[in-house]
Amino acid sequence: MRRCVAVSTSAKVYIISVAARLAGMHPQTLRQYDRLGLVEAGRAPGGGRRYSARDVDLLREIQRLSQEDGVNLAGIKRIIDLENMVDELQRRLAATEAALLDAERRATELAALHPGFARRSVVPSQETALVVWRPRRSPEAR
Repeated sequence: MRRCVAVSTSAKVYIISVAARLAGMHPQTLRQYDRLGLVEAGRAPGGGRRYSARDVDLLREIQRLSQEDGVNLAGIKRIIDLENMVDELQRRLAATEAALLDAERRATELAALHPGFARRSVVPSQETALVVWRPRRSPEAR
C-alpha cells in the first residue's frame, strides 16, 4: 500500500536537473541564477543543491521576465527583492490590523463590563486650526 505524504511548497526536494527541467531551463542557467542570488538552494547532506516548488515557480518567473519582458538580471534581482519586501509589509500590515481588531474587541468588552468606562474616539477631528506664535516682548522693548 502506498502512502501519500504532503510536502510543503517550500521544502527543498528537487535536485538541480529536475528543478531546471521543471522551470524550462538548462541546469547551468539555474546554477548561474543561484550564484547571482536570484534563487537560494538548500543543501542535501552530501552537499548537492536542492530546490523547492516555490523556487521552481520563481525560476519560471525569472525566465518570463528575462525572455518575454527583456529585463536584465540586475533588474530581475531588484524586482524580486521589492516583491519580497511587499510580501513582508503585507504580512506585517495584516498582523497589525489583527492586533487593532483585538484591541477594539477588548475595549468593547471592557466598556460592557464597566458602564462608567467611556470609550473615547481616536478618530482625529476634521477641523483645522492655525496657531500663530508670537513671542512676548520684554518689558524693555515696550
